Amino acid sequence: MKTGFPSAQRAERPLSVFPAGAESLDAGHRGRTAATALAKLASLDGVELARNCPNAVALLSDVAAAVARQKSGAQTQLFKLAALGDLERKLIADVLGTGEIAGVVALPDGSVAQIEESVLAGIWRVCIGDDPSHEYIEIGAIPQIVRRAATDLTSTDLAIKAAPEGAMNVLPVLAEIRDRALAWRPGMRAHIINFTLLPMSPVDQAFLQQSVGNGPIRLTSRGYGTCRVQATGIRNIWSVQFFNSMDNIIMDTLEVGGVPTVALAADEDFEDSGERMQEIIEAYFK
Repeated sequence: MKTGFPSAQRAERPLSVFPAGAESLDAGHRGRTAATALAKLASLDGVELARNCPNAVALLSDVAAAVARQKSGAQTQLFKLAALGDLERKLIADVLGTGEIAGVVALPDGSVAQIEESVLAGIWRVCIGDDPSHEYIEIGAIPQIVRRAATDLTSTDLAIKAAPEGAMNVLPVLAEIRDRALAWRPGMRAHIINFTLLPMSPVDQAFLQQSVGNGPIRLTSRGYGTCRVQATGIRNIWSVQFFNSMDNIIMDTLEVGGVPTVALAADEDFEDSGERMQEIIEAYFK
């Protein structure tokens, strides 16, 4: 199960090493919940839909079987939507709805992939660029495109330059981050540095952000609260920030490791999603 939000200790002015930007964290997140998605289906004629959209119903059945046997550490499974018509695509969108996590991934060719989790955890919709033929459903802990970008489009080492005047603690922090990132291997626990509790001057914050840079991935999770996950320009280093209902940051961390667990579907998510997807198919299309 995706982890909830850690308990942040009280702080009058939580630090923000990676500014969230002026836009609201709710921007672009207008999808349906599981309940409203099912309510939408209940208003439709399932028999007629199954007759008019046989390819979509067959694909959804394949997705249900795939997610039920998926494991968090296994290779992801892809289902292309290019051969489906507009009505079939709309039906799939109605069934899947919009879940907790959405984001963008920059690609080597300059294009951008949009990813969006469905209301059923571990089932993702991925669209590369603006071409509908490049849209697909992916079953897995996180779309593979995220892991590839985190590896292929980031630097392998963190160069630490001379600290600017006014710096306090940034050099030892950067040294720790670099050593941890170089030592990290898949299967190891992530190492978390909590800037909310660490004395860092504005000069420290600016120099740290400049040193690690921005990376190719930005995800927003709205599970038990709101969280922004952003890859830095250095491999295995992530900015993970937690926000309250007013979009004010309550915890600001750097995480050294693989894709942060707050964004990943777990084994129990796949099992639950497989059961729920099968129930939807049985209830509305048979």
